[in-house]
Parts: sequence; structure tokens; C-alpha cells
Amino acid sequence: MNAIDLSQPELYINRELSLLQFNRRVLEQARDARTPLLERLKFLCISSTNLDEFFEIRVAGLKQKIASGSVQVGPDNLSPTEVMAQVSQLAHRLVDEQYRLLNEELIPALEQEGIRFLKRGQWSREQEDWVYEYFTQELLPVLSPLGLDPAHPFPRILNKSLNFIVSLEGKDAFGRSSGVAVVQAPRSLPRLIRLPEECSDGPYEFVFLSSIIHAHVGDLFPGMKVTGCYQFRVTRNSDLFVDEEEIDDLLHAVEGELLSRRYGDGVRLEVADNCSPRMEDYLLRTFQLDSDDLYRDRGPVNLNRLLAIYDLVDRPDLKFPPFTPARPPGLAIDQNIFESIRSGDILLHHPFDSFLPVIDLLKQSAADPGVLAIKQTLYRTGPDSAVVNALVDAARAGKEVTVVIELRARFDEEANIQLANRLQEAGAHVVYGVVGYKTHAKMLLVTRREARKLRHYVHLGTGNYHARTARLYTDYGLLTCNPAMGRDVHRVFQLLTSLGKVKSLSKLLQSPFTLHKKIIEKIEREAEHARAGKSARIIVKCNALIEPQSIRALYRASQAGVRVDCIIRGICCLRPGVPGVSENIRVRSIVGRFLEHTRVFYFHNDGDSELYLSSADWMERNFFQRVEVAFPVEDRKLRQRILRDGLELYLADNTDAWVLQRDGRYKRRSPGARQRERSAQRTLMKGGRD
Repeated sequence: MNAIDLSQPELYINRELSLLQFNRRVLEQARDARTPLLERLKFLCISSTNLDEFFEIRVAGLKQKIASGSVQVGPDNLSPTEVMAQVSQLAHRLVDEQYRLLNEELIPALEQEGIRFLKRGQWSREQEDWVYEYFTQELLPVLSPLGLDPAHPFPRILNKSLNFIVSLEGKDAFGRSSGVAVVQAPRSLPRLIRLPEECSDGPYEFVFLSSIIHAHVGDLFPGMKVTGCYQFRVTRNSDLFVDEEEIDDLLHAVEGELLSRRYGDGVRLEVADNCSPRMEDYLLRTFQLDSDDLYRDRGPVNLNRLLAIYDLVDRPDLKFPPFTPARPPGLAIDQNIFESIRSGDILLHHPFDSFLPVIDLLKQSAADPGVLAIKQTLYRTGPDSAVVNALVDAARAGKEVTVVIELRARFDEEANIQLANRLQEAGAHVVYGVVGYKTHAKMLLVTRREARKLRHYVHLGTGNYHARTARLYTDYGLLTCNPAMGRDVHRVFQLLTSLGKVKSLSKLLQSPFTLHKKIIEKIEREAEHARAGKSARIIVKCNALIEPQSIRALYRASQAGVRVDCIIRGICCLRPGVPGVSENIRVRSIVGRFLEHTRVFYFHNDGDSELYLSSADWMERNFFQRVEVAFPVEDRKLRQRILRDGLELYLADNTDAWVLQRDGRYKRRSPGARQRERSAQRTLMKGGRD
């Protein structure tokens, strides 16, 4: 029997199409009537924001390849042109579904709860008066309508900003009559304005800024007749380009690129669905886009701005019940964190476990006279970060503080530049990792003098040092003072901050050097166990499974009889259920209240199991173009806890789980007639009680 060629394109799902499938699963959360109403609106906005980023990065990349004449194909053998055609079809359907859901389901449901978006035709006389006053007092002084003629070319339109194209008749004071003008909505004003109680019929009535501009746009062009006014929004290429072979200072290079990001090449044009064909054509020509790049929106073109409603409406009954993370046993408030870690490794599972122990470690380290040095990687931290505050305090207290900041954390670059400046002003050593390799590892190393020796205290995580996302994302963190683990982390920091060859690591697996190789070896070992009749199993949980060599290794393991479970939140290019190739592989995605972000790699190894937590997804960039670490969980009880709560519980989920089918589509799991609902996230919120 001939061996099956595991590189044939039919065995691989296109990554862009898989990413759009993930966004459809997010949108399904907005459709789910079991989800509280304002949370449904929130999921709709998240799907819109996700789609924005998809166009800014992924579609922009496809367009660049097409423009350069690239015919390079991926494992699926689809050319950039072929992928772009399918992306356009799916994205248009997705946008249509977003607005259908908004107009036909969410807005009527919100109105039943007294939350109304009033259109111009619905305004009472009192409301019209109030709107006009708002326009004259708040809008008119800051609006700058731009008539288009040879002296006034089409303005530079900011990425994703709200704008209006206006058609006019008549001549102005200088006798000009180009017939077209552009009005840019002020970025400083909210897109949703709550009407005051004195002119409202209900507790929560809102008008869109766009409706106010529409209603009084004629006031911007006195003596002329407005014949049309249409919202539009352009999405631009937002991927930073930094020529790393030509730069001397990465900080200044990134600062320069941030300015150009706002005005990158257009990749998508959104217009209100009442926009005239003439104006559509005019805008497409202006932004050098094709008709396939045009999206006609049946509602506000800046859909994600509806997210403001979530905070503006005080209706706890329409939101998820409040959830307070638990403090892990043995880590009481004000307890000495160093004593706790010395008594045994501590596992944190966020958001079910509080992020405070990580902050406690930093705060106590800043104040502890025995602590000599703190080293940390920072990727995303958020504004007014307690983590950063503690590092600043430590530096001011005379500790040796070294921070590796990844400036190129997408869409957080500007915040990271400010963070770097603040830390340097406090006296910390700040470096930007290794040019050409994004630093994505999540590591914290505290060196403390105890009696006559130095001890390393370590935190390693799957997610960022960001207190807010630690309440929204699922992530793991490990606190340990294992000497071998401490030595390994110290060596990785040396590699990031200094020069020299790679030193061997005894515990950690590190990209771009050993992680990929070791993962492949461990997959092959499971296959050998299965062929020898021994027990074998693999469970992979991460955000994306794309890298072809690891997919082929999983296919070979499946062919050998290994049972493989993949819990992949987003993109999955592996095709399960193919006879003779992947019939032993199951793939599922969990989409629930919290964003799944843990990376867990489990290898049964004939009963001598190994389990790694990691900052890395199974993507080429994580394996070969980033600094990542995977770290073992060696404590048997902690390993069993992760296997039970972080893997098996998710594999039993029949409520928030979507199962990948052989044809690349996902099917939502639901309880059978005699089954009860099982939700991994809800079970963990109850403390693991199902």
C-alpha cells in the first residue's frame, strides 16, 4: 500500500478562511439568546473589531502580494488571488449578517428594555431643538467641511475614521461649484450621545453623532443645496514595516512607522447603504480600490462604536453576573510571597484565580531589602499598570531592574514606547529584545539574597502582564523557585539583553532554537508508543494551529493510532477526520464569556506524562521568528489539575464548544436529550464544581 502524501493541499485549511470562521463563531455569541442582551451587543462589536484587524493586517498582506505579482502558495495551494476572492465572498456575507443581526434582533430587543437609538424621523420637537443646540454648541465649532476643487484636494482620511461625502448644488461666495465636499467627524466627540431626561420618553435614549451631522449638514454650506450626504469609512494597511537591516535605533524606527500607519494604503471602503452609485465610484477611485472592496452597511459604518452602550447603560440584569476571581489557597493577603513559593510551586489559572499574587511578588520584591534584581519581559501591560508601578518603585529603591519591552506588540506600540520612557526615567535598564525576533515570552525573575546564597524566584505565564486582560482572558501562570527553572530563565534573559551563544537549557524549551524540534520529537515519540502497542495520547490547546511540519507530525501520529485532541480557539489549518490520515484527530474551539488564551501541550508518554505551558502558538512565527518559552509543570498535583480543569473539562464541553468538520466548517455542540449542559468556563467559575 502506497504511503499517503501528507503535503497534498487537500489536507490543509487556508488560514485566512479559518480566521473568518472564528469571527463567525464570535458573531454567533451575539445571536445566542442565552447570552445577556448587552453582552450579545458586545460580542457583535467584538466581531466588528476583529474584522477591522483582519482587513488591516491579513487582507492588507494579501493585497500586497497580489500587487507585487506573487504567486507563492501556502500548504493549501491557493494563490493570493484565489484566497482574496474567497475572503471577499465570506467577509461580505459576514458583514451582511452583522447588520441583519443588529437591525432585526438586537435593536428590537434593546427597545423592549427601554434602550433606544432614535433616527432623525423619530425625534420629537423638543429633541430636535436639543439636537440643534448640541450641533451648534459642540459640533459646529470643531467641524471643518472641505470643499473639493483644484486648490482643495481630497483630504487624507484617517484609518477607520467616520467621514461624510456630501454632494452639493449651487455656487459659493467665490463662485465655486465643484459639487462635492468631505466632512470629517471630530474624533474628540462620542459617536453615541445620550439624550437628557427632560426630552426623553425613556431612561436610555441615544442619537448617533452621524444622525446629528446628517440633520444639519446644510448649515455647513450656507447658500448651497445639499443633495446627498453619506457616511463612509476607509480601512487602511496597518502593519508596521521596520527595515531591521537598515535601522540604528528600533525605538525611533517604530515611532516613525506609527505615524505612517494612520495613512497606509486603503484596503476596504465602507459606505452607508443609501450612498449613490456615483459617490461610491468616486470614493473607490479616490482610494484606488475595486468594487469587491466596497461594503454597503445597513447602519452606522463604525459598528464597533456601539460598544459604548455597555458602559452607558446601568442595567446589571442585561450583563453577565459579576465575577470575582478567587485567591489561591495558601496565598492570603499580606502573606510573605517568598515563603509561599518556597513551600511549593503555585499554579494560577486566570481569570478563575486572581492575578494579584503576581503583583504581590513585584510589590514585595520592590520593598524587600533582600531582593537585588528584577528582570521581566513586557509585551502588553495596559494603562496605569500596577506591574509597571512596582517596577518603577523597585528601580527607585535601588534594585537592579531590567525590562525587555517588545515595542512591536501590534496596536500597543505607542503605549509601549511611553512605558519604556517611564521605566528609563526611574532608572531601570530597558532593552528591546533581539532585532528580527519579537520577544513574546512571559517571564519574571526575582533574585533574592537569603542567608549566604542567592535564590531565583520565577513567574512564567501563557499571557501578558496585564491586570485587566487577566480578568477577561484564560491564562496560566506558574510561580516557582525551582533552581533549574531559575537558571534557565536567567540564561534566556542573558540571551535577550547581552551577546553570546545559546546556552543549553535543562527545563525550558525556547524558540527559535529548541521548541519546534522538541515538539516534533514528542509527537513522534507518541507515535512510536502507539506502534509498539503502548498507551499514547496528545492534547494541544492553543490559539492557532498553522505550522505545516507540526500538522504533518500530528497526521503521522494519527496514522499510528494516537488519539489526538486539539482545542484551538482561532485558526486551525489541520483538517480532521480524513480517512487514513486524521481520523484519530478531533478539533474543537471554545468561545464563551472569556477569551481562551492558554497554551497547553500534553503528551501521555505511556503513563510517564509530560505537560508544558507556553507563550507560543503552533505557528511559524512563534516557532522560528519569536523568542518564546514552553515550561514544564513537574508537580504531579498541578499537572493533574491542568489535565482535569484545563483540558478534559474543555473536551467535555457541550455548550460553548464548536467542532471542526472535515469540510472546514464548525458545528456547535449541544447537549443530547438526556445530557445536561456542560460549560468548562462556567464550571471553573464555580470553583471546578460541575
